[in-house]
Order: sequence, then C-alpha cells, then structure tokens
Amino acid sequence: MSQTPSYTEYHPRWHRTRVSTYWWMQRWSYLAFILRELSSVFIAWFVVFTLLQVRAVSQGEEGYREFLEWSRAPWVLALNVVSLFFVVFHALTWFNLAPKAMVVRLRGRPLPGRWLAASNYAAWALTSALLAWIILKG
Repeated sequence: MSQTPSYTEYHPRWHRTRVSTYWWMQRWSYLAFILRELSSVFIAWFVVFTLLQVRAVSQGEEGYREFLEWSRAPWVLALNVVSLFFVVFHALTWFNLAPKAMVVRLRGRPLPGRWLAASNYAAWALTSALLAWIILKG
C-alpha cells in the first residue's frame, strides 16, 4: 500500500520566481513576438473578407453591390486598416527572421543573412509592382 506524503507547516517549498502578466512588454523582441502571433487573427480576417468578396462576385452584380455597401461600413473599414497594419508587420518581421530560420548555401558557403532578407523584400516589391500594373492597366 502506498502512503501519501505528509507535509508539515515547515516543509520547504520550491522557489518560483513570479512572472508578470505583462512580461511581453519588457523588451521589443518579446512585444514583436506577441504582435506577430496576434497578427494571425487579422490575416485570417483578410482571408474571410476575400472569400466573402469572391462569393459576392459569384452572386452577380447585385450581390457584389451589396458586398460593397457592407464593406463601406465604418467598422469594416477600421478593421481592414488595422488588418493591413498587422499584415505588413507580419510580413516585415518574418522577412527579417528568414535568415535565422534557414541557411542558404552558394558554392558551399552560407549566404549572408542580409542577402536572404533583401531577396524577400525584392520579391515582395516585384510582386507588388506586377499586381499594381495589372490592376491599374486593367
């Protein structure tokens, strides 16, 4: 039969340092980590918003007009502006983390991290310019 240990009033306790609820506000790197995690919610909103837009287009002209009216609501506009901020923040922080997450070798030597981050930014700029050209010319 096993016995449960008995504890006395003077039994030593483990020392546990108290961690503040706001530990993530003590350093920029912690805050950036939390904001990057939070940005996932806003990225999910953009996905939902885009799917709603595709659905509205599939319903014809009247459906799309209703979607446009709904998307003009102040709360939708505010949510989209906040979401845009978080999507750009998410992209910037992940582009800067890419060199730490993966090592790219060229002729057996690792490429400098700045080159990898710069290639991400260049691809982003090129894609944005291409999309802007398509949208503005069309």
